[in-house]
Amino acid sequence: MSKAGKKFQASVKLVDKPAYTLTEAMPVLKKAAFAKFDETVEVAMRLGVDPKHADQMVRGTVVLPHGLGKSKRVIVIASGDKVREGREAGADEVGGDDLVQRIQGGWMDFDAVVATPDMMKSVGRLGKLLGPRGLMPNPKTGTVTLDVAKAVREVKAGKVEFRVDKTGIIHCAVGKVSFEPEKLAENASALIQSVLKAKPASAKGRYVRSIVISSTMGPGFAIDLASVEAA
Repeated sequence: MSKAGKKFQASVKLVDKPAYTLTEAMPVLKKAAFAKFDETVEVAMRLGVDPKHADQMVRGTVVLPHGLGKSKRVIVIASGDKVREGREAGADEVGGDDLVQRIQGGWMDFDAVVATPDMMKSVGRLGKLLGPRGLMPNPKTGTVTLDVAKAVREVKAGKVEFRVDKTGIIHCAVGKVSFEPEKLAENASALIQSVLKAKPASAKGRYVRSIVISSTMGPGFAIDLASVEAA
């Protein structure tokens, strides 16, 4: 067995309960993380929805109270006064068609894109570049807006987007292993509550089937559903 395999087997032994509350899981998850780098902590929620139906698509955004451990690089594609507004709000790059051309030329040094509605015709040309990376601005997630300053501040503060994939699962990062257990639990709770609020009216039966929390290399910890649904 490889060294990593042995470390993983040792960390699996720390999972000593069939289900945990978020508060119980985080200290054990931190102990079970064995990689040399600061692992990302991720929540996976299996939902009782069929994403093939548009009325059962679950997506939204949440501002994690303690962020993700790194400040996101945000660019703003805007015109007129909104260029200045984006710059004053702390955007890393602000521009119009010039920025669109830079991205078309292969520049991708950013984590989020905010655009004003009037620029979406130009931004639309970037669909094949931004879409697969989940970076395409969208009114539903607040990244196509006239309130550029608010959008930039929220992304910088730790706003993350969640979206159910075609297998009915939401995967979303909620922090780093180096975070304090309480902060990880609060971030995870904020995400879970937002997903619960986003339940489609057409979803039948049990909405949340399971929740598992894990670090990049570590084992998964099942979360007790009753403990989060009562929160």
